[in-house]
Amino acid sequence: MNMFQNSWALIKASAKVLQADKELIIFPILSGFGVFLVTATFAIPLLTGNVMEAFLGETGSWLGMLVLFVYYIVQYSVIFLANTALVGAALIRIRGGDPTVGDGIRIAFSKLIPILGYAVIAATVGMIMQVLSRSKSSIARIAANIFGFAWNVATFLVVPILAVEDVGPIEAIRRSVSYLRRTWGEQLVGNFGVGAVFGLIFFGLILLAIPAFYLASQTESMAILIGLVVVLVILFAIIGLIQSTLTGIYTAAVYEYANTGKVGSFFDERLVTGAFRAQR
Repeated sequence: MNMFQNSWALIKASAKVLQADKELIIFPILSGFGVFLVTATFAIPLLTGNVMEAFLGETGSWLGMLVLFVYYIVQYSVIFLANTALVGAALIRIRGGDPTVGDGIRIAFSKLIPILGYAVIAATVGMIMQVLSRSKSSIARIAANIFGFAWNVATFLVVPILAVEDVGPIEAIRRSVSYLRRTWGEQLVGNFGVGAVFGLIFFGLILLAIPAFYLASQTESMAILIGLVVVLVILFAIIGLIQSTLTGIYTAAVYEYANTGKVGSFFDERLVTGAFRAQR
């Protein structure tokens, strides 16, 4: 219950930043649109290169694995560019400025080379994770889960570090780990709590949708059913965009505290420091 209350307070604090700069939600939209274009572009070579067989752990061609690796690089590059723009703009607001969409885009593209380098590293990790997770060995699958969790924690602050500091991707990862260990330890609580809150929102929306679909089916009207599906998809998309934006804002606040010891006027310092539980 305490974690839920703390997470809800974090969401409200992040929402204040979003309310001050509603245009921040544009960056997750650009990210989603970019990922869609990348996936559509790679769809044919992914299928013809037998990547699906390699993905499922069956005998796959080296060409297919190469195409999948390139796909990961391009996809991660798009995501990291959008996230860097979001976090960079959010940091301007947290520090008392008035950011624009152009400011975020400028910050992201000024860090293009480090972002591409980080995308290559993330793609390599992603390939390793796929191989381990699809292994027939239970030990390998467990190792994949542990490694994936550790990687997510270790790289939590990489994007804001790339956005602000003039360092390469490897140094950004090292500094991310250093910030987390030095300030809060290694076990993330707040960010998972934010995800849990939105998970409950999604779950509640699904519970409401079940009787709505039942009532719509009783009308035997295909137009009503299609309309209900469209409304539900739009609601899920809007909630997902808000979650992505608030998470980016929260990440910016965590980095600001780790780097300067301050979180600005939008966040209660206790919320940010309480987002991590020191590991004994």
